Amino acid sequence: MQTTITPLGKDVYEIDTRMAGYTGITAGYLILSDRPCLVEPGTSGSAPVVRAALDELGVGPDDLASVVVTHIHLDHAGGVGDIARMYPRAEVVVHEKGARHLVNPERLMRSARMVYGDSLDTLFGELKPTDAARIRAVEDTGAVDLGGGRRLETHYSPGHAKHHVGLLDSLTGDLYVGDAAGVYIPETADVRPATPPPDFDLDTALASLGKFRSLGPQRLLFAHYGPVDEVEGTLERSAEELRIWVDAVRDAWDEGLDLDHAVAMVADRTRDRYALNREDADPDVVAKFEALSGIESNVAGILHSLDRHA
Repeated sequence: MQTTITPLGKDVYEIDTRMAGYTGITAGYLILSDRPCLVEPGTSGSAPVVRAALDELGVGPDDLASVVVTHIHLDHAGGVGDIARMYPRAEVVVHEKGARHLVNPERLMRSARMVYGDSLDTLFGELKPTDAARIRAVEDTGAVDLGGGRRLETHYSPGHAKHHVGLLDSLTGDLYVGDAAGVYIPETADVRPATPPPDFDLDTALASLGKFRSLGPQRLLFAHYGPVDEVEGTLERSAEELRIWVDAVRDAWDEGLDLDHAVAMVADRTRDRYALNREDADPDVVAKFEALSGIESNVAGILHSLDRHA
């Protein structure tokens, strides 16, 4: 099976998980330390791709020590059950608010099918149960032992999801941001919000970005997609985009406009903010990021948040 593995230094490897057959849309990361750790295994459909990459990197079924997810959305954690079966000694680390859904995914899958319909199987596949004895739930902070004194520190960072954690590598200063800093588009260096229902909350999301800044990371590792060295500017841009999108949706909401009108208002206000919107933008890049984090799903999440607060 073809794999795309990119060395990032200090025994960190980016793995293209080939979500739904796309390249460059969802990244997993292997920390090849004394106790190898897989961060963000991706979807169930991605599990064979991830296994082939770990094989290529010399990590066998009994070698993987831990699997860590920033949150339980299916593009990040949908493959946890598959990977847990492939690597029977690996501990699965997740925030305490997401742990029960990995043990019993029925409710999560039911909700996802309501949102994605028939495309769920193509995009994500089926999240399979993980034995509760394999799972370690973390709270506001925690740590994963990577061996040799190296740790992956977990930091609770809700706003995108109530079960979201950021992950800081004590050796490299790499911060795995999950979706809390939005979606980074390497082809254009754009940053777009990730604000899907049902958990998005602006103030909480901004507080989590502030927490990320306070950790002093040396580099940001986005699940969507890849490494970013410009830490401060990128986190500032993430916060700025959140405010712009929420302001636009709030104006539509105040006027009593429906989802379609709110989407149109956001599209109009952000038209000049993203290279993806230019006429010469690569249509394949546009299509894959709309599939991953389209305007409609993000606006729906903001509207849901406004309704909840009202």
